[in-house]
Amino acid sequence: MASATPAMSPGIGIDALASRLAAEIAGEHREVAAFAYCDSRGSLLGTLRIASSTSEWVDLPLRRIVTDAVLLDATRVVMAHNHPSGEAWPSRADRDVTRRLARALASVEARLDEHVVVGRDGALWSFRAAGLL
Repeated sequence: MASATPAMSPGIGIDALASRLAAEIAGEHREVAAFAYCDSRGSLLGTLRIASSTSEWVDLPLRRIVTDAVLLDATRVVMAHNHPSGEAWPSRADRDVTRRLARALASVEARLDEHVVVGRDGALWSFRAAGLL
């Protein structure tokens, strides 16, 4: 299950939370996905980190991510993952898993608010800013 984290002040911004997740994984030498689970006011309920055994990709267990959202009673989820060997531009697989995760979360009345990709140089690419969420 996602680790419990002390609640932050209500109304934390999506951009601030996504930036915080991105900063936490930017220096990783293997691909890592990080998730923040929030309530409707933006209070942080818990976090999850999933690390890959390679620098090339991370397998996202969608069922676990959705289950954690349900167990935490989260209505909002923010995601970040890194590309330690390349640019922040999302791959086709990144786009596909984002769509699948957004649909899976919606089925339990939660929303994927943001997914940012962090490049090797620290650059960020936002699914929300690109209009894909």
